[in-house]
Amino acid sequence: MHMSGNGQPKYRTVLTMADMSRAPSPIDDDACYRALCSHDARFDGRFFTAVTSTGIYCRPVCRVRTPRRENCRFFEHAAQAERAGFRPCLRCRPELAPLERHWSTEDASAILVQQATQWLDDPRHWQDGDGVRAMGERLSERLGVSDRHLRRVFEEHLGVSPLQYLQTRKLLTAKQLLADTDLPVTQVALASGFASVRRFNAAFLDHYRLNPTQLRQDNPKGQQAAAGQGTTTVRLGYRPPYDVAATLAFFRQRLIDGVAFVAHDRQLGHTLRLQAGPRVHTGWLLAEFEPARNQVLLRVSDSLREVLPQVIHRLRATLDLDADPVAINTALHGSFPHGDGLRVPGALDGFELAVRAVLGQQVTVAAARTFAQRLVGRFGEAVDTPFDGLTRLFPTPQVLAQAEGDALGELGIVRQRQAAIVALARAVADGGLALHGSADVPATLAALQALPGIGDWTAQYIAMRALRWPDAFPAGDVALHKSLGVQGMRQPARAAEAASQAWRPWRSYAVVRAWAAGTLSTPTGSTP
Repeated sequence: MHMSGNGQPKYRTVLTMADMSRAPSPIDDDACYRALCSHDARFDGRFFTAVTSTGIYCRPVCRVRTPRRENCRFFEHAAQAERAGFRPCLRCRPELAPLERHWSTEDASAILVQQATQWLDDPRHWQDGDGVRAMGERLSERLGVSDRHLRRVFEEHLGVSPLQYLQTRKLLTAKQLLADTDLPVTQVALASGFASVRRFNAAFLDHYRLNPTQLRQDNPKGQQAAAGQGTTTVRLGYRPPYDVAATLAFFRQRLIDGVAFVAHDRQLGHTLRLQAGPRVHTGWLLAEFEPARNQVLLRVSDSLREVLPQVIHRLRATLDLDADPVAINTALHGSFPHGDGLRVPGALDGFELAVRAVLGQQVTVAAARTFAQRLVGRFGEAVDTPFDGLTRLFPTPQVLAQAEGDALGELGIVRQRQAAIVALARAVADGGLALHGSADVPATLAALQALPGIGDWTAQYIAMRALRWPDAFPAGDVALHKSLGVQGMRQPARAAEAASQAWRPWRSYAVVRAWAAGTLSTPTGSTP
C-alpha cells in the first residue's frame, strides 16, 4: 500500500475469488474498503459505503474521491444505510446498482427472507395504494408467518424491518424516475407505489432531506429528447462478467417474428402487455447493452411510462441483471470453467414462456419456435411500434383459454399439448396460477404438474426462466444428460439429479452452462 496524490491510501491488492465470496454477515470492513479503492464493478450492489463526514452512501464503483478509512461505514443493503441516516449519492446513484441476494436451500429463516424480499421487490405489489403497513400484513399472511416473526428474521438477516426495506425500494425507484424521466411528480409518486403525493413528498423529505423536484435541477430534459420522441430512457446496472453474446444468441434462436428481435449483437426489442389494476398497458421496449459501463440502456414507449417500474423489474429478471457471478462461480467454476459470464435468460411474460415450454415438449427448438409463430399469427393482437420487427403481442390467457381444439389443431399442435395450453391459460386467467419471480415456487410447481400434459421437465423449465428460481433442475432433459455424460445409464435422470447436488443452490445456472458447454469438465472425485 502507498499513498495516492490526494493523501488517500491506494491499494494494489489483487482481489481474489476468496475475498469476494466471504460470508455476507457480518461483512468484512477491511475487504470492503479494498474493494472501494479498486472501484471493481464485480462488487456493485454487494455493499454500500456510507461516509460519516458527508452523510452520503455510495456504490463501490463511485468515482468521487475515495474517503478516508476512518470515515467509512459499510452496509450490505441500501435500506441499512438509510436506516442509519445516510442519503444516496447523486453521482453514482445507488438505485442503479443490481440487487443483492443470498440464496439458501437449507436455512428456513434465510429462505423466508428470500421469498419476502422477492415479493417486496416486485412493483406489481406496490399499486394497491393501501400503505406499507397493510402490505407488510399481506406479506406475512402470504408467507404463513406472524408479522412479528417476519420482522425478527428480517432484523437478523438484513438488519432492517420489512417496511424499512420496502420504503427504501420505493424511494430509490422514485429517485430513478425523477432523475431519468420527465414524468410529473404526481405520476412518479403513484408509479412508485405511494398512495398520494403528500405521502410521497413527506417520505422523500424525511429520508433524503430534499424535495423531489430538487433532484431535477441538475438534470435537463434534453436526455429525453436525445432518446427520441415518444420514448422514455433509463439505465440499469449489472455485475460483470456478463456474456452478452451468449444471452442474445439464446433469445435470437427462440424469438417470434413480430414479437421480438435481436439486432447489432447488443439490442433486444420486444412488445409488451402489462396490467396495473384495471388498466392494461401495451407497447414496446428496446434494451441495449453497454458492456464498457456494465449497464443496459432501456427505452420504452410512452404508452408504458405509467408502469415503468414494472417494466424495469421485468427486464432485470429477463436479462438476469441481479445475478451475483462471484457466488455462482464459486460453486460452478470447477465443473464449468468456461461459463463464468453466462446468465439464466428469463421472460418478460411468464405466461408466454409457459406456453412456449409446452410447445417445446419433445420437439426441437426450431419446431417449437414455428408453433409459437403460428400461435401468435392466429391469436395474437396487432400493436403499433416504430420497429418493423415489432408488430404483434403474444396471445392473452383469456384468449387461449377459449381456444377450441380445432383452431389449435390447425396450427399443427397435437391434442395433448392443446389440452395443456388451454388448461394452463384457464388457470392463469382465473388467477389461480401466478407465473412470475415473486410466486411461491413449491406451490407453483405443484399446481403446474397438476395440469394435464405438464410434467416435471416443463415445470422445472418454467421455474428456471419464468419464476427466476436459481435452483431449478429439469433432470429429465435429454441434452442435459448428454452434456453430463449420463445419457447411456439405466436411469439418467436420477444420475443427473445426484450429480446436481454439488451445484445447489445454483443448479439453474449449471443447466445453462451444461447446455452451452456440451461436455462437462468434472473435478476429481465428482464424476456423476
